[in-house]
Amino acid sequence: MDNFLLVENLIKTQLTDAKVEVTDMTGTMDHLEITIASDAFKGKMLLQQHRMIMDILKDALAGPVHAVKLKTMTLDKYSGEKK
Repeated sequence: MDNFLLVENLIKTQLTDAKVEVTDMTGTMDHLEITIASDAFKGKMLLQQHRMIMDILKDALAGPVHAVKLKTMTLDKYSGEKK
């Protein structure tokens, strides 16, 4: 399984309503930019949102993924950005 699918599946397993977009930042497939939209982020500060994702990805970060850049938001905000 490639790193994009690994990351997407890990997040969607924990946040079932999540919209996940994964892109490669360096061409090496191990430095990823990840955008995650989920209603699980409602009422949470940005740091709390990022900690949620980092907890989900901690095992992947010990192996195939070296670094991530996170962008988190609620589904409402995500829908507004896609218009």
